[in-house]
Amino acid sequence: VRIPLPVSNILWEHCIRLANRTLVEGYANVKKCSNEGRALMQLDFQQFLMKLEKLTDIRPIPDKEFVETYIKAYYLTENDMERWIKEHREYSTKQLTNLVNVCLGSHINKKARQKLLAAIDDIDRPKR
Repeated sequence: VRIPLPVSNILWEHCIRLANRTLVEGYANVKKCSNEGRALMQLDFQQFLMKLEKLTDIRPIPDKEFVETYIKAYYLTENDMERWIKEHREYSTKQLTNLVNVCLGSHINKKARQKLLAAIDDIDRPKR
């Protein structure tokens, strides 16, 4: 059965969006992450994008920035992270909390970590 191109494009769009959201969720489950691990996250995602570009003509790739922004957040400093958390409400509380605990966990003191976690909780509070 041939699928019309507009329908095929919609199906691809949904599959790609779900795959990208799943990647971010997977990254949010990481318990420890070294600089090499962060680089591998970026490399894996670039490989994924290259394969997608060969499989489909969908451009731009849906939610590409969602994944790239999350990976880049692993490189932020404590001060930048607080601002980033407030600006990026598209990520879940769990995803944001993991960024604080994994990427900054060993580099900041307990008080600073609590401050960042409180900022996440403040963002989440209106949703409840």
